[in-house]
Parts: sequence; structure tokens; C-alpha cells
Amino acid sequence: MSNCYLTPSQIKLRRKNISIMVILIVLIFITFIISMNTGVIKLTPLDIFWTLLGQGDAQQQVILFEFRLPRIVIAVFVGMGLAISGAILQGVSKNALADPGILGINAGAGLAVMLYVSFFPITKAAPVYLLPVLAFIGAGLTAVIIYTLSYRRHEGITPMRLILTGVAVAAGISSAMIVLTLRLSPENYQFVATWLAGSIWGSNWLFVFSLLPWLVILLPFVFVKATVLNVLNLGELTAVGLGASIEKERRWLLVAAVGLAGASVSVSGGIGFVGLIAPHLARQLVGAKHQFLLPTAALLGGFLVLMADTVGRSILEPSEIPTGIVVAVIGAPYFLYLLARLKE
Repeated sequence: MSNCYLTPSQIKLRRKNISIMVILIVLIFITFIISMNTGVIKLTPLDIFWTLLGQGDAQQQVILFEFRLPRIVIAVFVGMGLAISGAILQGVSKNALADPGILGINAGAGLAVMLYVSFFPITKAAPVYLLPVLAFIGAGLTAVIIYTLSYRRHEGITPMRLILTGVAVAAGISSAMIVLTLRLSPENYQFVATWLAGSIWGSNWLFVFSLLPWLVILLPFVFVKATVLNVLNLGELTAVGLGASIEKERRWLLVAAVGLAGASVSVSGGIGFVGLIAPHLARQLVGAKHQFLLPTAALLGGFLVLMADTVGRSILEPSEIPTGIVVAVIGAPYFLYLLARLKE
């Protein structure tokens, strides 16, 4: 919309929202720099600068380009994917507690990945690129099961029933994963244990390139559908009156949410609460209009996961705290706070 058709208050609000997004980009950039220097072997900002220009020694180039940069990029991408997935789920279901982790979608994706690594190695390029596809299938099947069990013919889907069903399905899938670990080799068991903790385990460029197409395709699609999400939030009767095809739009948006969550989980493990926290904070910062809420949530999600991964790698050096645990320390109290507010 051109500024010519905006009121002064709308122009002021737009500038404020853009300023918030710029601040978040700066915070991500600063955390990016700090994260590049986080690890057992320290690289000063000057070392990083010269290495990025190709002037570092062999050890510095390997550390930065083969280990740290892929992991940092994946952390930002995963945060964006999970945050947008949560924003879609909250918008489509009109459920303030919707999150791919809480609803069991992440668990479904993880079960598919675990079944695959139980039988096949994941060190080659082809299996790595297949992981997001398998995670999408697992997440999609889980979403269908949750939707079917939550739906009531004359009531539709209530927010609380959706949450309880998702928690129950996630618990069942987690139990199945624990049983499956009994047949794993020690190497694969270590991988599954790392995955369950929510660690950025896929830290090389193959995993970046396996995740990138999903974000490149699905994020623009979701941003284009921002107006549809705004209309859906007005209620089904109003949306139908405005000409929206409710079920069709909801179906495509859910597919996008499942795809983003599944692809993110396939390279990061079970990181929860990002899809819950980021959209809520974005809504408080820029309001409920999805034209601003979606990109802000994406930036917040990227910043949250990158910050959590950086803290997890630095706080107990040389050991690491999985990213998912750091996020859970923040997310679990926030979830309980939101749950208490909804009961009031």
C-alpha cells in the first residue's frame, strides 16, 4: 500500500514496525558475530574478518567455514521456520497455545527421521536431502491424526481439545521412539539422544542446502497469504462473507506450516516452544496484522534459536548444552504463563 493512502497514524505505526524489524536484524547480526567466536578455539573479531576475506590460516578457515558458519546459518533458518509454522497454526486455529512442538508435529517429524536413520546412514548427500521430505511426511501424518481426533461434527475443533490431543499424540510418539532406540547401534543411539535433546546436529553445508529450498518456497507463499490469515482471524462467517474459501485456504496454510516445521526439525531435532514464543512476542511488538507479524516472528525465531545455540555452546565449554534445553528453560515458564492467562 502506498503511503499516499495511509493516515499519519498508520504511517507512524508502519515506521515503528519497520524500526523493530531493523533492530532485530541488528541483534541477529551481533549474535552472529559472537557465535562465530564461540567455541573451544577462539577467533578474535579481526581473525574472523580476515578469514571471511580468505586471508586466514588453514585452521581458521576450517573452523569458521566448515563448522561454525553452517551451524549458525542452520540455527537462524530453523528459528525462522519454526516461528512461521507456529504463527500459521495460531492464526488458522485461533489458538493462542498452538505450536508445532506442543501439538506433536515435531514429534511426528522426528519419528520419521529416526525410522530412517535406524536403517540407513546419513553421511551422504542424497540421504541428507531426503531427510526434510521424510520429516514432512511424518509431520503431515501426525497433523492429520491430531486434526481427526480433535474434530467434532457439530463443534469443529476447540482450542483446548486441540492442545490436549496434540500433547497425547506427542506423548505416544515419544514412547514409540524410546522403544525403537532399543534396536539402534551405539552410533545411531547417540544421534537419536542428541536429536531428542534438540541439538543443532546437522552442522555442515549439506544440511543448509537441504533446508534452504523449503524456506525459499514456503516462506514467500506464507507471506503472500498474510491477508488471508488476517481474514481468517475475523471468524469463519466474516471470512466467508469477504469471499475467502475457508477450508481451501486453511488446508494450504496447514501444509505450509507442517512443511516448515518438518524441514526445520529434520536438521535441528526436537526444539520446542519457538513457534509459541516468537509469534506471541511479535504480536506484542507489531500488532496482529500478519503483514508485519510474520516477518517479525521469523526474525524473533531466528534470533532466539541462534542465541540459545550460542549460550549452549559457551556456558559449559568445552561441553555443550543442547539448544532445545536452553529454549525450553525460556519457553516452559512462558507456556505456563499463557495457559494461566487463558484460564482467567
